Amino acid sequence: MREELVSDVRSRLAGKRFDVADHVVVLDGSDAVGLISLEGLLASTDGQRVDEIMVPDPPTVAEDTDQELAAHRMIEAGAGCLVVAGSAGQFRGVISPESMLAVLLTEHEEDLARIGGYTAGSAQSRRAAEETVARRLWHRLPWLIVGLLGAMVSALIMGAFEETLESNVLIALFVPAIVYMAGAVGSQTQTVLIRAFAVGVTTRSILARELITGVLMGIVIGLSFLAFSLVVWGDAEVALAVAVALFASAAVAVVVALALPSFFQRLGLDPAFGSGPLATLIQDLLSIGTYFAAVILIVS
Repeated sequence: MREELVSDVRSRLAGKRFDVADHVVVLDGSDAVGLISLEGLLASTDGQRVDEIMVPDPPTVAEDTDQELAAHRMIEAGAGCLVVAGSAGQFRGVISPESMLAVLLTEHEEDLARIGGYTAGSAQSRRAAEETVARRLWHRLPWLIVGLLGAMVSALIMGAFEETLESNVLIALFVPAIVYMAGAVGSQTQTVLIRAFAVGVTTRSILARELITGVLMGIVIGLSFLAFSLVVWGDAEVALAVAVALFASAAVAVVVALALPSFFQRLGLDPAFGSGPLATLIQDLLSIGTYFAAVILIVS
C-alpha cells in the first residue's frame, strides 16, 4: 500500500525468496499504481512512506500484448520492468529484465533472418543454412530451371526481331542496359520491402510511395539515357525507344518486386529461393518485350 512506511516494506521482504526482486510493485487494491526499485528501497530512510519514493503510473502491458511490442514499451519507458495487467486492469505480475533480454534476442534473430534471408524467422533461416545438399538442390534448382526457361524465351523473342536487329545493330546495343536497369530498380525495391517486413510494416503501407518512386526514377533514367544516346549516336528514334523502355521497365520492376515477396509470404513459402529468380525472370521478359514494342512503334 502507498501509505506504508519503507521500514515496514523492508521488514516484510527480509528473509523471503522471490522470483523477481528488482522492483517492488505498489498496489492500490488490485491495481498497480507505482514501482520502487530495490536500490531506491534500500537507499530510503525508515520514516519515509512508500508513495514518497515510488515511481507512479508504472509502464503496463496487457496479458495478450505481443512480446516485441512489450519490449518496445519497456525501452520507450526506460523502465527496469513491465507490469502485466488483466482485462480489468488488475495486477497479474511483472516482466523482469532477464525475461525481456531473451525476448530481444529472439526478435533480433528474426529481424536479421528476414532482412538477410527473406525468411519468416530465425528457426527457418537456421534450417535453410544447415540442410543437406539434396535439400538445397530441391529448394533451389527448380527456380533456377524456371529462370533458364525464361532465358530461352528471351532468346526466342530476340530471334523474332532478327531482321530488325540486322538492319540496325544499334538497337541490340541497348538490350543489356535495359535489362540491367530493370533488375537494379527491382532489387532496391525488394530490399526496402524485406526490411519493412522485418519491422512489421506491411506492403500496403509503402505501396504508393514505392510506385511513385519507381515512376520518378524511370523518368529520370529515361531522360538521362535519351540525352546520352542522342549526343553519342545521334539516332533520335532509337534513343526515344530506349528512353520509353527504360521508363516502363523501371516502373514495372517496382510492381514485380513488391508483388512477389508479398505473394510468397502470403502462401507461407520462403521467398529466399523463389522470389529473387522469379522476379528477375519476369523483369527481364517484360523489359525485353517493352523495348521491342517501343522499337516497333517508334523506329520501324
